Amino acid sequence: QVQLVESGGGMVQAGGSLRLSCVVSGSIFSSSYLAWHRQAPGRQREFLAGIGSGGYTNYVDSVKGRFTISKDVAKNTVYLQMNSLKPEDTANYYCYVQSGVHPYNTYWGQGTQVTVSS
Repeated sequence: QVQLVESGGGMVQAGGSLRLSCVVSGSIFSSSYLAWHRQAPGRQREFLAGIGSGGYTNYVDSVKGRFTISKDVAKNTVYLQMNSLKPEDTANYYCYVQSGVHPYNTYWGQGTQVTVSS
C-alpha cells in the first residue's frame, strides 16, 4: 500500500518562503517519477515541478527560478522549496508519484494548503 503524506504548508507573506515535504511509504520511491502539483479554488490542478529517478528535474515556467524540487532517497521524501512567494501561489499543493511502466501506477497525497498574503 503506497501512501503519501504532505506537510509544510501554511500562511506566509508575499516574498516569503516555505518548504513542502512529502513522505512516500512503500518500496517504489527510488524508481518513481515524483512531482508537485497545485490547485487553486475554481481552477484546474496544474503541474509545477517533477524529478525523475535519475535526478532530472523539470518545471512549469511560472515557478522556474523560484521553486526547487529535490528528494532524499534515504528518507523516502520529496521536497518543494518555494521562494519569492506571490499571492497567486495560493493553492492546495499535492504530491504525486508515478511508478512502473505504461499504464503507470499513480498516487496522490491529500494536499497541503499554502496561503500567500499581499
